[in-house]
Amino acid sequence: MSLVLTVVFFGLLVLSVPVAHTLMIASGAALWSDGALPLLVVVQQMFAQTQSFPLLALPFFILAGELMMTGRLGQGLIGFASATVGHYRGGLASTTVVGSVVFGGVSGSAVSDASALGSVLIPWQKREGYPAGFAAANNAAAATIAILIPPSIPMILYALVSNVSVGALFLAGVLPGLMLAAGFLLVCNLSARLRGFPVTHSRIARGELGRLALAAMPAIAMPILILACLRFGVATPTEVSVMAVLYALAVAWLIYRDMTVGRFLSALVNAGRATGVVMLVIMASAAVGWIMTFVQAPQAFATWATATLQEPWLILLAMNGIMIVAGMFIDLPAAILLLGPIFVPLAQSIGLDLVQLGVIMVLNLAIGLYTPPVGTTLFISTTIARVPILRASIELLPYYAVGFTVLMLFSFVPVLTIRY
Repeated sequence: MSLVLTVVFFGLLVLSVPVAHTLMIASGAALWSDGALPLLVVVQQMFAQTQSFPLLALPFFILAGELMMTGRLGQGLIGFASATVGHYRGGLASTTVVGSVVFGGVSGSAVSDASALGSVLIPWQKREGYPAGFAAANNAAAATIAILIPPSIPMILYALVSNVSVGALFLAGVLPGLMLAAGFLLVCNLSARLRGFPVTHSRIARGELGRLALAAMPAIAMPILILACLRFGVATPTEVSVMAVLYALAVAWLIYRDMTVGRFLSALVNAGRATGVVMLVIMASAAVGWIMTFVQAPQAFATWATATLQEPWLILLAMNGIMIVAGMFIDLPAAILLLGPIFVPLAQSIGLDLVQLGVIMVLNLAIGLYTPPVGTTLFISTTIARVPILRASIELLPYYAVGFTVLMLFSFVPVLTIRY
């Protein structure tokens, strides 16, 4: 059964069949080849996975991001990011990084971040004399900060398969997100100095900077409020996600006064589409996960790894390698839902904290988002910049260095993973 599942899955991936459909077809083929179990099991497992109260946080966080990233607030965030770092060497590129940190605290999605910031900042950087390949690479890498800064959609998915607290994962994601941002800012500054990128902005007056900071404050405060509510037990993650939607509506309606019926309906439609895509992958992954559990694949893999590699650091290194390769070919939600059930028992067998594993997994798959051949943020950024993927990939080399450095630190220095 597991052999049929593997062959059909990778065969359909090679044929470029969408991941969700690949998972459903592969699970159906595996059950059909066995003959002992009815195909109805696939439908049952797909439906059962949706009956999760914590999973309700997913559509509400996506909707909150849609409501806050459009309109005057989104423009204010970009203005604040530009005012903060725009006068430094590589300031326009640094604006993308700072913008990703702030936008990440609103959207929780690297794809949304890459699209929203890239559509504004990449053409701007090109007009000011930045190489198109560098602008695309910078946007593709910086956008992945969004899946570490809370609220993080991938962290919610990992919590679903690992039974780890969403609040603990959100808190643990802050430090690696900020470390990636610091490393990317260093890349922007050094690249600008070594390659002579133009300095296009003078230092902004303190009064104007304060005004822009005040305008961006509602968005900056959102992740802080989310963490505070979860840390002090004010509400569950699902309740916090609903509060985030109400907060976004209040900010747009009462502070910025730019909420219209049309914009609200558009946000609902976009959030519904995004949720539908993710939920289809979640449902399809549930069927595959059930089959892997039925044939005891996670336990067999854990037994093999501990017997063959023996040393915990070697096992952890192998897990990182598998996650990196998976992230290069499989969409992030599917990779988490497929690898989570396999790596959780393995992590427990070597004494690896499951919160730390969540951070490691998201960091690995974040790197995959800007790595060919399937890197989603890389594809979005190169499309906006109108530049070949190969040229942007070459520009990404220093960003890979930063990403792998942060990954190794959080893999082998457990104290860096913040817990509560």
